[in-house]
Amino acid sequence: MDAFRFELIPPGGGVLCALSGGADSMYLLCRLLEGREKYGWTVYAAHFNHGLRPTAQRDEDFVRDWCKQQSVSFYTCRDNVAEYALREKLSVEEAGRILRYRFLEDIAWETGCYENSTLIATGHHAGDNAETVLMNLIRGCGLKGLTGIPERRGDIVRPMLGVSRADILSYLNEHGVPHVEDETNTDLNYTRNKVRHRLLPLLEELNPQAAAHIAAAARRLGEDEAELERQAAPLAEQGLDIPEGMAVPAHVLTDAPRPLALRACAMLAAQAGLGSGAVHLEAVLALAAGDDPSARIDLPGGSVRRQYDVLVFSAGPDPAPPAPAALEEGVRSWGAWSIACAQAVCPPKAYVSPAEFYLQPGDYLIRPRREGDALTLGSRPEKTLKKLMIDEKLPAGRRDRVPILARDGRAAAAGGFGPDKRYLAEPGAPALHIILNAEENEL
Repeated sequence: MDAFRFELIPPGGGVLCALSGGADSMYLLCRLLEGREKYGWTVYAAHFNHGLRPTAQRDEDFVRDWCKQQSVSFYTCRDNVAEYALREKLSVEEAGRILRYRFLEDIAWETGCYENSTLIATGHHAGDNAETVLMNLIRGCGLKGLTGIPERRGDIVRPMLGVSRADILSYLNEHGVPHVEDETNTDLNYTRNKVRHRLLPLLEELNPQAAAHIAAAARRLGEDEAELERQAAPLAEQGLDIPEGMAVPAHVLTDAPRPLALRACAMLAAQAGLGSGAVHLEAVLALAAGDDPSARIDLPGGSVRRQYDVLVFSAGPDPAPPAPAALEEGVRSWGAWSIACAQAVCPPKAYVSPAEFYLQPGDYLIRPRREGDALTLGSRPEKTLKKLMIDEKLPAGRRDRVPILARDGRAAAAGGFGPDKRYLAEPGAPALHIILNAEENEL
């Protein structure tokens, strides 16, 4: 029975073969050419030259010549992978993968932009799938990591996942199809090569069908994972889009069955532009279940913060507080706040509201809070600004963005809280008329 999945590509469709020149990709192209005859596909080939090996140009020349013989439209690109890896602080393997897929996507768009979309076919086979499952298991993963390589993700299809390496070599030999060997495939400094040349052969000593059985188990686990994700989706849908990313009540996650909560965390992180692995998702759940109202954890690309009863998933670093600035006449912005200051004569009541009041004349500085800042608000006893903010349940991530009007090193007023009564002007005396307004949700 033919394990090549022709049905992944619709009749009459376009398909771009990722062609390295190795045995796997040459087998892939040959089978796609069979599909060209049987199903009317338009077949293209693309080769990405990493420029990392002395034989890289040999491989490019080989696949170009072979495609010419087979009347296959051929595209190639050479990029400096090592330089990109250094600039982006990536491993060479990851940098090569990113640039290779970026190139393939560009060519697929170019070839399909005036017709139906062109699919990208890659030469991953059953052995690759088993290796991926084993590597994920060794590194530590959840169920998703055990599902292996998906047959389709977006416009990328992998029709060879049921085909063994032995079947590939047998086909090439039978049809007299040449290929080139990448010498780095035997370099045991790479983890995948250790799994391929040491671990998997050992497992196949125990059972010759080990790779096939691992791949079959991955397919079944993939069905389970898809169903769990379907059930978790309504939890993630309770998240709200906010300027920082995504926000969700902590109880949405803590009240849900753990397998669903973990998947909802992954969905929320992805929607906020964050990466997440199994260890990150466990940490997010622990954050939701914890009792620290201002705790936070880092995720790839950003962070998740607890803001009392809400979790906030945000990409990028936390915004820095605005720089200190002198309080001057007129209206100015300080972060998300608008601060108006005008010379005036103090009316009978110096305090109008937390957002409007009259201060004694003097030199004031607009700055973030500092350790030890305290205010005496009205008839209440003096209280530290930190305690006032906690009492108001102001999220920790926003506290440094509240403007403090300070004079002689002491806090005279705070945005949203109002003035210290000791700095209020006397009725009928010269004063500074202050109006402080914040954007919605800043307090």
